[in-house]
Amino acid sequence: MGLIVDDVTADADFPTETAVVVIGGGIVGASTALFLARKGVPVVLCEKGRIAGEQSSRNWGWIITCGRDDREIPISVLSARLWSGMTALVEADIGYRATGIARLYDSDAPIAVAESWIRRAVPQGLGARILSSAEVASLFPGATRPFKGGLFADGDAVAEPQRAAPAIARAAQRDGAIILTTCAVRALDTEAGRVSGVWTERGRIKADAVVLAGGAWSRLFCDSLDVRLSQLPVQASVMRTAPLAGGPLPAAVTQHYSFRRRADGGYTIGDPFNTLAPITPSSFRFMRDFTPMLRMSWRRLRPTAGRFMTELRDARRRPPDAASAYEGTRVNDPDPNQRFIDETRRRLVERFPIFGTVPVEQSWAGLLDVTPDAIPVISSVPAIPGFHVGTGFSGHGFTLGPGAGHVLADLATNTRPSVDVTPFSITRFTDGSRPDPQVGF
Repeated sequence: MGLIVDDVTADADFPTETAVVVIGGGIVGASTALFLARKGVPVVLCEKGRIAGEQSSRNWGWIITCGRDDREIPISVLSARLWSGMTALVEADIGYRATGIARLYDSDAPIAVAESWIRRAVPQGLGARILSSAEVASLFPGATRPFKGGLFADGDAVAEPQRAAPAIARAAQRDGAIILTTCAVRALDTEAGRVSGVWTERGRIKADAVVLAGGAWSRLFCDSLDVRLSQLPVQASVMRTAPLAGGPLPAAVTQHYSFRRRADGGYTIGDPFNTLAPITPSSFRFMRDFTPMLRMSWRRLRPTAGRFMTELRDARRRPPDAASAYEGTRVNDPDPNQRFIDETRRRLVERFPIFGTVPVEQSWAGLLDVTPDAIPVISSVPAIPGFHVGTGFSGHGFTLGPGAGHVLADLATNTRPSVDVTPFSITRFTDGSRPDPQVGF
């Protein structure tokens, strides 16, 4: 059985003109459409498959600020504030709960890094504290051996990914946005070098601005425009359990597993450090960009050649009146890696035996859009006025989605964003301004 994602009834009529077209119906695209609609801006969201069909329904469901990259702190603060009011804003139960989230450590070294991070983050509006070994044991009882300590944000929260983006998209509709599903955007349309609309599989939509929020598909779309987007896919596997009484309430992540209590009483479980890295033609093209990250993270990645020919096929350029790669794969639905699933569960049960008392009911996988410095691209494209990109969230998209949508709605309407987007510029990979990824802790 596949993931059960809340449905969104698409609009029946096809518009031929709007102010802004949003490409992609995940958490970022839906949030962008919502905030544009709330501004009173005519907006059409085009999704090639279904709303939240890919990574936006396959993630852990975390809204986490603790341990964010320094450059993400301002937008994390914005996004956390938007999430806290999202249930009321969208008039739906999205499973939002401020349970707190912890990073748990077995040694002193990451605790020292976390202490340094707190000194930088707290003045910027984030609330987090170091947990002692005893405090970890109190929050997460039942461990077979104590943790050294942890980093904990009481205000961090969780929500249900299968509900959230669809609810945001429906709210955008109520505010006037048009939502089109099974409607791939094949190409950008330009006049005199700037955006004039898009070509979809159903026809042309005239528009003054276009926001690309295509997740793992964004690089392919940018390639067709000769816009360099340094982004590669990484595949993560996740599982969920049957309901478990007596399990921990706050979510947590360690070096070997993560867990989050779901609204149904079960747990979503993953491993942030066991992922598949598809080797594709773009892997060689962006090798220099990704070298610093590979030096830091090579032990976490398992290379696979399974998508090499797929990328070659999809990269073939086609005219707007021909079927595109986006129509060929309406929803990316990769198989989970069973070895990763089994190893993650074994390590979790070894430390917290209570998780061994319930079965795994389902497992799945998704493709993350990853940049060389592990922070997103939220940027206008200087070479094509009117074209804006929100992608490369590197596993942080659910947390940052509403904040990113808010910023992208500002960019698309030539409004100054409420946070500085300079660190997220698409040109940082070519102008020498990109710093290396921060050391994880």
